[in-house]
Amino acid sequence: MRRVAKLSAACLATAALAVTATACGSTSSDNNASSSSSGGAKGGIKIGLAYDVGGRGDRSFNDSAARGADKAEKEFGGSIKELTAKTSDTEADREQRLQDLADAGYNPIVAVGFSYASAVTKIAPKYPKTNFGIVDSVVTGTNVNSITFTEEQGSYLAGVAAALKTKKDHVGFVGGVDNPLIKKFEAGYTQGVHDTNPKVKVDVQYLSHGQDYSGFSSPDKGQQAAQGMLDNGADVIYTAAGSSGNGAIEAVHGAKGAWAIGVDSDQYNIPGLAQYKSAILTSMVKNVDVGVYDFIKSVKDGKPLTGNNVYSLAKGGVSLATSGGFISDIQPKLDAAKQKIIAGQIKVKTTP
Repeated sequence: MRRVAKLSAACLATAALAVTATACGSTSSDNNASSSSSGGAKGGIKIGLAYDVGGRGDRSFNDSAARGADKAEKEFGGSIKELTAKTSDTEADREQRLQDLADAGYNPIVAVGFSYASAVTKIAPKYPKTNFGIVDSVVTGTNVNSITFTEEQGSYLAGVAAALKTKKDHVGFVGGVDNPLIKKFEAGYTQGVHDTNPKVKVDVQYLSHGQDYSGFSSPDKGQQAAQGMLDNGADVIYTAAGSSGNGAIEAVHGAKGAWAIGVDSDQYNIPGLAQYKSAILTSMVKNVDVGVYDFIKSVKDGKPLTGNNVYSLAKGGVSLATSGGFISDIQPKLDAAKQKIIAGQIKVKTTP
């Protein structure tokens, strides 16, 4: 059974802004008023999720976080309240979103995305009995758990795969926003490509810049960027851009012999992308769901995680998906690269 949890009247008013996801689109509401209740005991854990732009239904980053919360809700009972960022958000908007969840008694509260760093820094101290988690950024606080990943390591393996699969010695990388986090993806990918075959050309394009986060929720921009790279001769394109990547995958699917590399979720197995899966070589899976679940469980168990908890390649925090079997022929080389990274023989860069 699903039920709608109630917040303040001001929050409910914004629910009218909700927009349903399209084939390559995303949820872009300020308040995606979706809540849930499972068969757990009365008074079960109340989970607050503050999504980044795109929200549940982006088939990528936010959906991975949602899977972790859904698993926890199913196991522990209680409810989930979801609020989703808009591309036009200000710091005040993000702070208000977290404050609304805290005022309504949600604990823990998970801020999904680096854009919430300042908001968590400001709001968490005001609610010392509430546990805050933040994905993809490090915030110091006695009641804050930072959930971070070695994106560069997983992206290195994606680069190895691209270099081994390209037939034109020309590949591409599409980033959502040119910030330090997404540059970790670019850095690892480019290093993996060049360590495998220095002759391979890597095209790089970002969809938005600075504080403009629309690059994470613009499938049309992703499609245009990927198409431009395909027209320029690239035949393998890795996109780290939230739901914008759906558009890139669509473009690649339309090019004979080209491959797309997905991100965050195993996009081969995402129902909304099923018509394009024959072109999805692999995905650099970032197990945000594991980090979110671990955090929620720790709060439920009365031993909340705090500090910076890093989910690395060695710990299974990042990996390459094998769905479709398209990388089976190069798996031994990918495994060898993975072991070298884990052993410290390969040091993966975090900046391009």
